[in-house]
Amino acid sequence: MIGLSRWCMRHRRWVVLTWLVVAVVTNMVASAVGRHYATNFTLPGTQSQRVADLLNSEFKAQSGDVDTIVFRYANGRYDAPAARSAIESLLAKVAHDPAVVSVVSPYSSQGAVQVSKDGHIAFATINYSKRANLLPTDTGKPVLQQIKAIHVPGLEVAAGGQVIEQAEGFNIGPATYVGVIAAMVILLLTFGSLVAAGLPLVTAGFGLITGIALVGLATRVFSMSNVSPELALMIGLGVGVDYALFIVTRFRESYARLGDVEAAVSEAMDTSGRAILLAGATVIIALLGMFATGVAFMYGLSIASILAVLMVLAASLTLVPALLYRFGSRVVRPSRSQRRKDARGDTHHDTAWRRWSLAVQAQPRSLALLSLGVMVLCLVPFFAMRLQSSDAGNDPANTSTYRSFSLLSQGFGPGFNGPLLVAVELPNPTSRSGLPAVSKALASTPDVIAVSPPRLSPSGRVAVMEAYPRSAPQAPATTALVTRLRQQVFPPLKRKLGLTISIGGFTAGSIDFSHVLSSKLPLFIAIVVVLSALLLLVIFRSLVIPLQAAAMNLLSIGGALGATVAVFQWGWGGNVLGVSSGPIEPWIPVLMFAVVFGLSMDYEVFLISRVREEWVHRGDASAAVADGISFTGRVITAAAAIMVCVFMSFMLGDQRSIKEFGFGLAIAVFLDALVVRCVMLPAVLQLLGPWTWKLPNWLDQRLPQLNIEGTSHPLAAAEKDERTPTPVG
Repeated sequence: MIGLSRWCMRHRRWVVLTWLVVAVVTNMVASAVGRHYATNFTLPGTQSQRVADLLNSEFKAQSGDVDTIVFRYANGRYDAPAARSAIESLLAKVAHDPAVVSVVSPYSSQGAVQVSKDGHIAFATINYSKRANLLPTDTGKPVLQQIKAIHVPGLEVAAGGQVIEQAEGFNIGPATYVGVIAAMVILLLTFGSLVAAGLPLVTAGFGLITGIALVGLATRVFSMSNVSPELALMIGLGVGVDYALFIVTRFRESYARLGDVEAAVSEAMDTSGRAILLAGATVIIALLGMFATGVAFMYGLSIASILAVLMVLAASLTLVPALLYRFGSRVVRPSRSQRRKDARGDTHHDTAWRRWSLAVQAQPRSLALLSLGVMVLCLVPFFAMRLQSSDAGNDPANTSTYRSFSLLSQGFGPGFNGPLLVAVELPNPTSRSGLPAVSKALASTPDVIAVSPPRLSPSGRVAVMEAYPRSAPQAPATTALVTRLRQQVFPPLKRKLGLTISIGGFTAGSIDFSHVLSSKLPLFIAIVVVLSALLLLVIFRSLVIPLQAAAMNLLSIGGALGATVAVFQWGWGGNVLGVSSGPIEPWIPVLMFAVVFGLSMDYEVFLISRVREEWVHRGDASAAVADGISFTGRVITAAAAIMVCVFMSFMLGDQRSIKEFGFGLAIAVFLDALVVRCVMLPAVLQLLGPWTWKLPNWLDQRLPQLNIEGTSHPLAAAEKDERTPTPVG
């Protein structure tokens, strides 16, 4: 690490120029090549995937997404001349779209079920050639534009479905600007210097600009959802500022002792640089663990986040030492408050953070139990978490998808927003005689309010029909209905008629997606925890630290997920935060675990590395904890405050899933920094005392040697004796 930092200092102009060129070139290439976001929701082994495969091979006209155009005519029935003329003209234009296979009009015989009982509301269905995730993002925009062109008094028209939702996109609002401004304010308060505050932001900016461009290029190779860059931006901005902040803080501390910029940069990179390298490795391990889910959708989110973390980590390890060598004398210039402290003779041995640590260490049992009680209280709602994709009823009120959802719910019931696609496999021509029995069984099932006539594929081997639930797509009753059909209604029909019946479509696919992720979550957690624990075991040479880190990080994640359930599922404070109650998106716990576990490890590594450093140098466990908190408390709380602001700023957007993710990360960081690192950790380490660092000799001899404390401490002292310190100016 010393060699890398010295090379970056000697070639600082080339380092800065290289980052500038890389950032510009990657963005130019990404713009020229174009970004191709697509969502891969393949779920091998599920009924919904079976239906999708059947439609792709046997029923091309039914293999794509089915969207709806809903209209209400307040001045009369749906077939009034003024309304009918406008709607039929609209449907004719939509039918000519190259991506559209067919349009079923409510004015046709096939669309008899598409008219409400009072005749004021009706809908048409648009059958696309492919699923929404395989179509260009703007496929649905012509439909939205054609709807806007309709101006008939009393006629309200809206479109809904996955293709339309994809075309409308979403807006993260001023999240990025708010996060950057909040980070600047916190850094100014922390350092009291504009240069010191700006350096972490500049470093994170270079890493993020390059990382997001690489994400755009990666969409040409991997299947990535259109939320991937927003998630990568959120994660990269948080960790990028943190990593640079840790190094700058250690640089200022080293300079105060060494009085030389180059030596201070070398020592900072050799200590904090090693720590953030380890922290970044744990984040990447956690993100790579998402591949254990076996769900292709998660792979794209993982790759995008890893690219952002890698780039900000690379910028922190190369750009920070180059900039510190150039502007280090201005970074270490003390603020007014620091000059007042120096005048009073305050040192790290009498800081507020050291006094706080000593206060916690004075009552370790009671404070450990109190902090544990707080975390358990936050954790309780987690056990009521219900995973399911939210429906369009949670979309912003000004979107076409929300208006379509409301009109369909008003005219037909909320279940018409998420029909269940039933595929019946017909082994021979005589099997068709069993289709009426299937339709009758579906129609007689409680909570099914309508069933469309069966349609045969060109080969005659597959028939499909839609079953409309009584409840909304995200409702627990709909999940129960799908389970009842699969486990109770269809098996007797298969035994009696010899027909294989499967349920698919977007609603059933979302239910299967939730089930697959929830079943793989324990394996994913186990892999990430075990790998991270092994890494900590090797680094810190302790049996206690890996167990403590795993337990406390799991508490932070569980508490954050519990708070997310309370707000987004139960609706606590929803009016204030601008969210409606609904289920938790299935991918939220997986990605949140990966990110939060990695971020918690950031704080763990930065704090424990200082505690261990003091333990190695002094051999006093209590003093090591107090001094470790004294050295790191301020920077960890500043870093946490920045992350909380960055993540909470994503609540300003209009995408529910991004709001969930941002809120969950913000609460996780808040709990981890305030409750775990400031109270629980020092209390537990005080109770354990020297046992914290016990390791059997036979195990110590077999573990590889990795130095987290660095080697620059004695080297820097020797170099200081050999040369005159560089004056600050």
